[in-house]
Amino acid sequence: MSHSVGAAPRRRVLTLLTGAAMAMIALAGCETKPKPTTQAPPSVAVAPPPSPIPPTPIAPSVTPSGKPKIALLLPLTGRSREIGQALQDAAELALFDGAGKDIALVPIDTGDTPDGAVAATERAIREGANLILGPLFSASAAVAGPVAKQANLEMISFSNDEGTAQPGLYVMGLAVDSQVRRVVDYAQRKGVKRVVALAPGTAYGGQAMQALRDAAQRANISVGASETVPATGDSDAPVKRVLAAVGTDGSTTALFVPIGAPRVSAVAASLAEADVASRKVQLIGTGVWDVAGIGSDKALVGAWFAGPDPARRAAFERKFQGVHGKAPPRIATLAYDAVMLAAQLARLRAGGDFSAGAITDGGGYNGLDGRYRFRTDGRVERSLPILEIEGDRLKVIDPAPGVFTSVVN
Repeated sequence: MSHSVGAAPRRRVLTLLTGAAMAMIALAGCETKPKPTTQAPPSVAVAPPPSPIPPTPIAPSVTPSGKPKIALLLPLTGRSREIGQALQDAAELALFDGAGKDIALVPIDTGDTPDGAVAATERAIREGANLILGPLFSASAAVAGPVAKQANLEMISFSNDEGTAQPGLYVMGLAVDSQVRRVVDYAQRKGVKRVVALAPGTAYGGQAMQALRDAAQRANISVGASETVPATGDSDAPVKRVLAAVGTDGSTTALFVPIGAPRVSAVAASLAEADVASRKVQLIGTGVWDVAGIGSDKALVGAWFAGPDPARRAAFERKFQGVHGKAPPRIATLAYDAVMLAAQLARLRAGGDFSAGAITDGGGYNGLDGRYRFRTDGRVERSLPILEIEGDRLKVIDPAPGVFTSVVN
């Protein structure tokens, strides 16, 4: 039952409110006005725009069975879907080989674009991932890495571009720097005192040449002439110029040729035409030579480069072929090794340890591509054997060092 308020009480309420309002106006009118001043008003600091807020996880970080979730970011649609699917197949082989006891893998499609990789990273965060493996391309890793970092997630990409590496964003691919350093050190031990180069006019060629200059300086080897080999057409002229600069003092000179198939065949033909075999020149290269049939170019027989042990990779390729009915791409070993690494991190303690400190453990990890470890700046350091091109096969002529001797930084 409701009760109405009478007219007299309403008038009393209005009278009280009006009186209070008048009192406030009077007090405001009595405030002391500040004296005018000739000084400029103080400047007002403008706050910087807020940083983007990473997505909040909306799913638990472990499965109902207690396994930590590991996100696998790959291009499963678009132009690169075949290689993305092959890397997922390799990752699943690692699960079957024992990693599945410790971790749950969450594949997420990035498509072919950096925007797709960012969206996939945000989804991984929402789904409660403890660690992100991928993406594949360096441009995608460069923009997705900071998103993961804001959410305190470490990211291990499959790129080999060390330019994208940074704390929290690790580059797992077979980077050119460690390959060049290893083969230059070996060449120096074998008496090489000088190196000249034939390099492609590409970003990779530029990286390889910078790695050569750095490695040669550390090994006390002088760097002589270098020539750029065009992407197409005749390579005779740059080959003749660089061989003319070899010198005649009797010291062994290395010729650095970081040129991959199929272009290397034309360069090898030019070297043969210039009779490189009659000169005291040792050919050295990089992992771009790690392809089937490289020894069919006779001028390259006897050349050295640093790369993973081919026997170990061959065993993986046979297993992959048997399960999936096709040969894996060369980089499929990265996905396998990354999943095995995640499983090892999951066993460090209850719930796993996927921190930067655990990932950059100085002792490193064993993988299909040999022993490796991550530096705190995001780069990968690998222990690689020296391979010699010998007809239709690659021969290990200097085994990989068993342990890392330097301090990781």
